[in-house]
Order: sequence, then C-alpha cells, then structure tokens
Amino acid sequence: MEQQIATLYQKASKSSKLILGLMSGTSMDGLDIALCHFEGYGRTTKVELLNFATATYTDEFKQQLRAIFSKKQVDLELLCLMNEQVARVHANLVLSTLQQWAYQPNQIDFIASHGQTIYHAPKSLHGRANLPNGTLQIGDGDHLAVLTGIITLSDFRQKHVAGGGEGAPLVLYGDYLLFSKPGENRLMLNIGGIANFTYLPANLETEKVFASDLGPGNTLMDQYVQQHFQPLYFDVDAGIASKGTCNEQLLSALLQHEFFSADFPKTTGPELFGLEYLLQAQQKSNTLLLAPADVLATLCHFTAEAIAQSVKRLSAENLIIYQSGGGLHNPLLQTLLKAKLPQAEFRAMKDLGYNPDAKEAMLFALLANETLSGQGVKLGQGNSAPALSMGKISLPK
Repeated sequence: MEQQIATLYQKASKSSKLILGLMSGTSMDGLDIALCHFEGYGRTTKVELLNFATATYTDEFKQQLRAIFSKKQVDLELLCLMNEQVARVHANLVLSTLQQWAYQPNQIDFIASHGQTIYHAPKSLHGRANLPNGTLQIGDGDHLAVLTGIITLSDFRQKHVAGGGEGAPLVLYGDYLLFSKPGENRLMLNIGGIANFTYLPANLETEKVFASDLGPGNTLMDQYVQQHFQPLYFDVDAGIASKGTCNEQLLSALLQHEFFSADFPKTTGPELFGLEYLLQAQQKSNTLLLAPADVLATLCHFTAEAIAQSVKRLSAENLIIYQSGGGLHNPLLQTLLKAKLPQAEFRAMKDLGYNPDAKEAMLFALLANETLSGQGVKLGQGNSAPALSMGKISLPK
C-alpha cells in the first residue's frame, strides 16, 4: 500500500499528466473515451485532446442497462451485478481503444470515470422531506483500476451531493476554467439526454457563474423512438420528426410543469421527463391518437422551447452560445433553436479548439486533474457549486 500511495503522490505531483476521461450518458449508446494531456491546474490549466473515440455498446449490454435505468423498482440482484459488469465492459473498451491508439496502459497516469447514471433523485424530484438529495452511478472504480492497471478516479457526483449540491450539473467547473473569456457573455449549452447550460459572464465574476439543467434534451425523443420505431435507438438526422407536425396542444401540456418556472440552478433527469410524462401530457391534451411522427416532432419542439425559455430568462446582451452533446447533430432542433433565439450568436465549439462530442469526457478528466493538483474553485452562490475535490481514488493493487 505504501508503494501505491507513493506512486499516486508522484503522479499527482507531475506538472504534465495523461488522463483518460470516460463518459457514458443517458442515451447509453456507447462509452466516450477522451485521452487528454494536462499541464497546470485551476485558471492556469492547459489541456490538449490527443485522441477521442466513442466505443459502441452491444445490444445485449444496452438491454441490461435499460432494465435498471431510471426506474423506481428494479431487480436488485441485476443492479448489484451490473455495477461490476459496467466496469468490466468499460475496462475492456479502454484497453482495446488504447491498443488502437498505440498506447500502453502504463503510459496513462489516471482514468477519470463518470460511470453510468442509473437514477438521479434530488429532493426537487423525490419530494421526501426527511431524505436527502441522491444520485447513483454504477461502474465500480476498483474494478476499472484493477483490470486496466491504471489509478482511477470515479463517482464524482457523490462529493457534490455531500457538499450540499444536487449532484448535477458538474460541467460548471470545467466550463469556467476552460471557456470563460473577459468581454464575452458566453453560454456553454450541452444537449445530452438532459439539456443544461453554464453561464459565463463577460466580467468573470465567480458569484455570477452558474450551471443549470433546463429540461429534456434527447432522452424523451430517444425513448419514444425506441418504443415506436424499433430497431432505431434515436431519430437519425431528425428524419422522422422532420416529416411530422408540431401539435400545439400537446406542446402546451408538456411545458406545464413547475420545473420550468423554478429558479436557477436546478437539476432534473429522465426520472421526470420520460414516457410516463409524455403519456400524461397526451391525456391532458387529448392527443393520444396523434401520429407517431407528429408526437416526435412535438417532442423536438418541446426540447427547443424549454431551452429557449431558459436562455431568455438570463436577459444577457450579446450572448454567444457554444453547443455540445448529441442535440448538436439534430438539424431540426438546431433550426428551431436559432429561430427561437434570434438575438443570440451561435458559434461552433471547434472555434475554441475543442471537439464538442468529446467535451463531457474531457471535463471529467479535468475534474480529476483538479482533485489531484488543484486548490478548489468556489463558483456561484450557496451550495450549487461547492468548492470540493471530487472523485474517489481507486488503486490498481
């Protein structure tokens, strides 16, 4: 153990590190793997993306995940087994990807693993007065460390909850350190399963920096496609939704939830915005017989409207929006957003020198770098962004 602690200290003290960031989102289609080279920490952080890939999951593995994902009642034995299985699958994907990139595991200093979110339960969602915020990600860090031979940091969201936060969104820290710029009001918009943004004011005042979930991103659209358009997992290039028509009655019913009027910052998940939520909205709006293409088109408008309403609440002038996440590849969603936010300027993440698809995996690598070397950055007000070192450390031996 003493030797392993010495190795951890030696690697953490390096001015230059190779950190492998791993991210598996609510779409559960594959594992994002980002190999990042770090120098420095905090506001002096310099990061270079050396390689990036998304390793696709097998259909069997996807089905196993979906059997325990975002459900109040699941097979407890399967949940227990999948904690280990997710780590084993991720470890194999890491090793095979490193081989493709011509790297040996001993060349990598650390792994930063987000894990697979199974259930997200802040108080605002579970409503149980005597119970705390909660969130659960599986994919055991010890298994990853032992199977790859690489020191692993994992389970980042638990420390955020312990510090008084809700466990999400965590992009705030990386967005502030990497993307804030004096003189520009920037919005880092991520449209993954759930849409979220980080607001970076032009004056860089840390108390005004915040991140918040906005509502559904792709999760509700993806669930609907998987229910009605098998074997598709998502609406490729909005091919189905583009042929449908938005139903205003259904759209209005979807937007009638207190989440949308709640103050920033806030968090949510597929636990709220799932197929049951859609069914209730269809019942309220008498649209149960609506054609599936029209439902999907309406869901796309729903995501766009929820994002647009949140952005407008900022009342920020000369706002520049940089996007990442799967929603960036939905042409209908992109058209709707730009039409609903004509005063904002949309720019590509590549203009900042970053791959938008790799952003989340990179940001968890950055969180690991801060845990290992940083001093902690206090952002925002209250407990929305506690200045904590996040990530449990697992040693290979």
